[in-house]
Amino acid sequence: MGHESAFFQLLPGASGSPVILHVPHSSRVVPADVRPGILLDDAALERELDHITDAHTAELAAAAAEAAPVVPWRFVNSLSRLVVDPERFPDEREEMAAVGMGAVYTRTTHRERLRRADADPRPLLERYFHPYAEAMTAAVADRLDAVGRAVVIDVHSYPTRPLPYELHGGGPRPPVCLGTDAFHTPPALLARAQEVFHGFGGTGLDSPFAGTYVPLAFYCKDPRVSALMIEIRRDVYMDEPGGPAGPGLAALAGALAELAGAL
Repeated sequence: MGHESAFFQLLPGASGSPVILHVPHSSRVVPADVRPGILLDDAALERELDHITDAHTAELAAAAAEAAPVVPWRFVNSLSRLVVDPERFPDEREEMAAVGMGAVYTRTTHRERLRRADADPRPLLERYFHPYAEAMTAAVADRLDAVGRAVVIDVHSYPTRPLPYELHGGGPRPPVCLGTDAFHTPPALLARAQEVFHGFGGTGLDSPFAGTYVPLAFYCKDPRVSALMIEIRRDVYMDEPGGPAGPGLAALAGALAELAGAL
């Protein structure tokens, strides 16, 4: 069950693997017909993409899939999160809406205006957000049908220094932050991740970013869906902001492959 659209890819893994590596924030692509709604000039947009993009996380997931003893599935967003952020709630449940960063951002990482205050988010939600959510829901349902369970590993990165948009930027910023959910993150999954990522300088829990992504159709409803967010501090593997990857990327891919293979 592979699937590709203009704005996401589902890359097949082993038929018996329950694991989906979800990569929502790795792309810098803003479609030409979306660009006019963004108020930044080209240079400012490139700077914002440097800060907001989880650079090289798609390459990290690809290398992990190649190295894993049992190949995980991968669901990769092909568009920038400045188009829509597929991991936000599309309604009043989203706390990041308080800083203009709900499902459709109106503010930048530095709290500058990104879109007009009266911009209607619905066309972007209908065109991009909802089809993405439906496809990810189908991918999880496919793993449930095939192997009776699904494990969503959310692959992210975050800046070494907090950015102004962060609501919880004052807490610890460990080399690897593990985001958990009380319903969907079983202790064994968390313990395995702590073990495989310990060698990068240690792990922390839910700081500076908490929680993990589960499609809303299963969220707090189906315990067969497990989930964990992996947030890698960018100085562990790349030059910031927006620079090239370093040797840390290969080591992280090995750890992620070990985690995926053990699940």
